[in-house]
Amino acid sequence: MQEKGELLELYRLLWNNRSLESLDGCDEKELVQQAIRRELKDELTHPRTRKQPIEKYYLAVKRIIESKINASEQLLLIKEFTIALDEIKKES
Repeated sequence: MQEKGELLELYRLLWNNRSLESLDGCDEKELVQQAIRRELKDELTHPRTRKQPIEKYYLAVKRIIESKINASEQLLLIKEFTIALDEIKKES
């Protein structure tokens, strides 16, 4: 699998109830990056009950580590979550 296609499949494996629709016709890597940012910003939760991005990052990493995917795939996903968290931190 290519890295960007692989990322999309890995994300879907672990977050299978998430809608991954592209509104602006972006490619698969951008689609996954948008989904990760939404996950870290907790945008799918009611505003009063949203968690902080660092807490969502911890929960995501825990979910990835506890999954049955292999270690290199886990690292690939964790890397994407880390990049997204760093970008979110820079924005605030």
